[in-house]
Amino acid sequence: MKKYIIYIAILIIGLILGYVFFGRSVEGSANTKNVSDMTENSTLKNQMWTCSMHPQIMQPEPGDCPICGMDLIPAETGADGLAMNEIKMSDNAMALANIQTTVVGNVSETDNNTLSLSGKIMANEEANAVQASYFEGRIEKLNVNFTGEEVRKGQLLATIYAPTLVAAQQELLTAASMKASQPALYKAVRNKLKLWKLSESQINQIESSGKVRENFPIYATVSGTVSQKMAEEGDYVKQGQPIVKVSDLGTVWAMFDAYENQISQLKEGQKIRVTTNAYPNKEFEATVSFIDPTLNTKSRTVAVRATLNNKEDLLKPGMFVSAKVQMSKGTSTQSQITVPATAVLWTGSRSLVYVKTNPNEPIFEMRQVTLGTKNGNVYTIVEGLNNGEEIVTNGTFTVDAAAQLQGKKSMMNTAGGKTMTGHEGHLGMQEGSIGENADKANHSEMKERITVSGKFQNQLKQVFKDYILLKDALVNDNAKNAQQAGKQISQSLTKVDMKLLSDEKAHNHWMTIQKEIKASANAIGNSSEIATQRGHFKHLSAHMISSVQLFGVDQEVYIEFCPMADNNKGAYWISLEKEIRNPYYGEAMLTCGEVKVTID
Repeated sequence: MKKYIIYIAILIIGLILGYVFFGRSVEGSANTKNVSDMTENSTLKNQMWTCSMHPQIMQPEPGDCPICGMDLIPAETGADGLAMNEIKMSDNAMALANIQTTVVGNVSETDNNTLSLSGKIMANEEANAVQASYFEGRIEKLNVNFTGEEVRKGQLLATIYAPTLVAAQQELLTAASMKASQPALYKAVRNKLKLWKLSESQINQIESSGKVRENFPIYATVSGTVSQKMAEEGDYVKQGQPIVKVSDLGTVWAMFDAYENQISQLKEGQKIRVTTNAYPNKEFEATVSFIDPTLNTKSRTVAVRATLNNKEDLLKPGMFVSAKVQMSKGTSTQSQITVPATAVLWTGSRSLVYVKTNPNEPIFEMRQVTLGTKNGNVYTIVEGLNNGEEIVTNGTFTVDAAAQLQGKKSMMNTAGGKTMTGHEGHLGMQEGSIGENADKANHSEMKERITVSGKFQNQLKQVFKDYILLKDALVNDNAKNAQQAGKQISQSLTKVDMKLLSDEKAHNHWMTIQKEIKASANAIGNSSEIATQRGHFKHLSAHMISSVQLFGVDQEVYIEFCPMADNNKGAYWISLEKEIRNPYYGEAMLTCGEVKVTID
């Protein structure tokens, strides 16, 4: 009996030990599996899907591209958790570059039933008057000195020497001596003078004095502001020829462009509220007085006119204004999204903006948009942006530069991949475009030589010579000479005649390059700190390399690279010698670098 009790006790102990060692292991494995499943589910939950042909499309679940219909693919994310098209900037970089963002569209609930229009102030054509010469002659004295001068009805505008009136006055004196015998002739001569706008008193004065006048006055028939001088003192004018144009600015027109989808919401007599940047806290009440019956086929817009009271003379012709039209309840229309021109990067074939994708962090993505009409410094966005999205409106080039440095898609780097330099909008080269792999680079076409005139090449060569002076000054740690060389580059750039580039491709490339060279050269010329100068020299070098590759400078040059420059990001420069003389470190690390490629 005791033996059975011992067996049972051993069995119970074995079960307990088995649970202790294996049960917990299984439980731990299950827990690990659960955690793994949770992580995977969390990852899938945060997965975004994009289109390989239209990377601006980002959706939280798989499906078809709304643009081309292709199957969406998982959007790539980096180690920082950002999508393939996203870039994150530091708060310090945001502050230094003065990057500003703006929410586009009407996001306020009170604006949901409001139609927005953009336009500008014009003179009321119904209140315009042209003061003309009533007789042929020479302007002896013009009393209107400048455009914008106020004139009053009855004011003397000009004095004219009129030979034809001299003969007519002589006829009057002759007819006056025979008015008893030939009253009809006398009356006809007086009426002739009246047709030339001579008053009764003027005619009587000529007749009573018996003297012929050579100079005659012209008086203003209306009050208003001189909007245009159409003749000058000493000019010989014909009968009916305009002398000045006078506009009564007591009322003005606000001319707006309405798109096709907005026409049905507008009608004559409708009340609108007009605002202008000059008086941001003031609203002007107006009435729609005219809607153009024809559509502009190029812009797909219709002109809408409103008349505003301007007795206080606040509204000036040429001012840009915005209007809000209150629609009837139950009526809604998609508001037209407008953005400042500073928000748009234009490559010639594509228009891009940077959208802030995270409201709480400085994370941005490049977005291609379709532009509509341009009204002053504002673009209308036809496609690519949604109401309420936040975009970069100041410092867009800087954000694009940061995207290039981080190997993200950017203005001139549509495929991504680390670029040679981070300066905004340049025609720079991706990593691999210098050296033996150049033919495989996505932007290799950028470095193909474009044939230009010898005159243009010589003008560019002077800019290049000044660049070499700047490079040598930085090699020698001479900030003063570097500053002077920066100024010389800016001066030489003004002498490069863009009209010499008849080829459209060459013209467009140079427009982009010279703008960036000028910006960097000006920054160097305005700084006496060598560290600041070297920072701008990196960007300047990138564009100088592009210009030498594209147009040539009629001599052999060397593209050299230091991997330690710019906090180990690396930087290039151009030299006339193979021997390395580093402009980024000067005497501190004079020989740091290597020759990457030779350009003939």
